[in-house]
Amino acid sequence: MQAQVNIGMVGHVDHGKTSLTRALTGKWTDTHSEELKRGITIKIGYADVAFYKNKKDGRYLPQAQLPKEPASKAEWEMTRRVSFLDAPGHETLMTTMISAANIVDGALLVIAANEPCPQPQTAEHLMVLDVLGIKNVIVVQNKIDLVDEAKAVEHYKQIKAFLKGTTVEKAPIIPISANYNSNIDTLVEAIEKYIPTPARDEAKPAKLYIARSFDINRPGQAIDKIGGGVLGGSLICGTLKVGDKVQLKPGVVRKEKDKDGKETYLPLELTVTSLSTADGTLEVAHPGGLIGVGTTLDPALTKGDSLVGNILGNPAGLGPVLDQPEIEYTLIKREGFENPPLKAAEPLVISSGTATSLGVVVKLKGGVLTLKLKRSIYAEKGQKVALSRRMGQRWRLSAFGIVK
Repeated sequence: MQAQVNIGMVGHVDHGKTSLTRALTGKWTDTHSEELKRGITIKIGYADVAFYKNKKDGRYLPQAQLPKEPASKAEWEMTRRVSFLDAPGHETLMTTMISAANIVDGALLVIAANEPCPQPQTAEHLMVLDVLGIKNVIVVQNKIDLVDEAKAVEHYKQIKAFLKGTTVEKAPIIPISANYNSNIDTLVEAIEKYIPTPARDEAKPAKLYIARSFDINRPGQAIDKIGGGVLGGSLICGTLKVGDKVQLKPGVVRKEKDKDGKETYLPLELTVTSLSTADGTLEVAHPGGLIGVGTTLDPALTKGDSLVGNILGNPAGLGPVLDQPEIEYTLIKREGFENPPLKAAEPLVISSGTATSLGVVVKLKGGVLTLKLKRSIYAEKGQKVALSRRMGQRWRLSAFGIVK
């Protein structure tokens, strides 16, 4: 069964997002060698889970924590299947976090009880959710096992003060200990209550943002056994079926250059050969949840997340690729954050969908800018984008805008 809703895990580095994902799903999403070595999330992790409700007492639990006795299992009925995206919390990985936030329907803002609130990325991640219009947010007060009751209450008051005046001022705050599976049932109940499954339009042509891409073949694989490249992402509209002929944009860089001497992009034509979730295969994929799409692409094109940021879809529903988007923008203002007006020739990072690209401001006029991008992106008119500027040694989220 396919998941119906995507929920992002966001918050400051080392506040327990990955541990909470494991408590809810039974899966540890940090699997890459560099993540294991450094102890932080670097790439977008993801895991699916089914939620269950007890028919007698109304208690909720994730599938990983259901009782093992057959008689007890009969008391539980499944309410919904959910996909979790574990976003990086480190300040140097903000653009990756923004990419994850672009494909979620709600979020868990994880805040550790053993550190003052807010920490830098706690504030910045909440700002991203606000900019992208994600209003279904639950605050998770994690690591309550590391503080006494008085400090937990004091920290709760800090969270309330931090949320005051924001779009999620009335968000529920659930205290938990992810490492000890404490209060997970209450959190699941809050998710079911406060993060509903949004309405989806399956009549539109299919569009799927690519969040991961893989070569699933092992070294030494026999030539006749080599499988095509696999794309991972979430359908935002339409449906996908095995056998569908689809297109990938922007695609890959052409060898030849255009009349201005710039390399252009070649959309990729491909066929869907398989559809899968964490639980098995699908014949038809619907919007919501994370899916893997097997394709006829050369796996050399998909290895190492090289196609992240592309959009896959029915060619009839896809617009042009942009290399100089015009954006109506608004600078972000917040206490303690100096954010002077943008300047011509200033470098900016644009985040649109799951795509991230570096660009230079070539035109500024009346709250509208034009960016000349190093790498083209796919973005539609009216789409929300986030803009980050260089501040010191890192990129900081500085503005948001709408593609004109």
